[in-house]
Amino acid sequence: MSEETPGFEEKPDVPSGAPEDAEPKAADSSKEGKAAPAGDAAKEIALTAQLDQAQTALSERTADLQRLQAEYQNYRRRVERDRVTVKEIAVAGLLTELLPVLDDIGRAREHGELTGGFKSVAESLETVAAKMGLQQFGKEGEPFDPTVHEALMHSYAPDVTETTCVAILQPGYRIGERTIRPARVAVAEPQPGAAKEGKEGKADEESGGPDKG
Repeated sequence: MSEETPGFEEKPDVPSGAPEDAEPKAADSSKEGKAAPAGDAAKEIALTAQLDQAQTALSERTADLQRLQAEYQNYRRRVERDRVTVKEIAVAGLLTELLPVLDDIGRAREHGELTGGFKSVAESLETVAAKMGLQQFGKEGEPFDPTVHEALMHSYAPDVTETTCVAILQPGYRIGERTIRPARVAVAEPQPGAAKEGKEGKADEESGGPDKG
């Protein structure tokens, strides 16, 4: 019979090559599994913050671009407006110097002296002036307008109901909306008392005529 050593217990056979710390590693792997999702969440938060920063920067750059584009469009409009204004001023200055010549041509035409070669040159000059935007205005019978007419003579007339241009002493000229010389005219006003009589006559007509005794 074999003798047993007191206090000695047999251990189960452990396969050779098996790690003795298998259970601790299993516990460590469970801890890593719990830490992995926390790391992904941190990365997601960081990426979200970077995306927000990029969107903010994009919005700022877009606003800057829109502001620059608006400023450029305003600049182009100012340049174009100034260019047109400078051109109008230059053309108006040139045509203003030609107005006395055009007046001489008009007087020659009225007296029947616009003939031959002089007529051809005069008509060519008037055509060029018209192409440059010069417009003549002022007609007999039109109401007097102090913004475009200059009254040189004044009279009263029984056949007018308001201040009227009865003679054009010198035509006016404009370029577009710019008046470079007002029309110089003779005006006639209604005779004093004519307006009152006209109103009384109109009132009599509306009431059936004046009372008869």
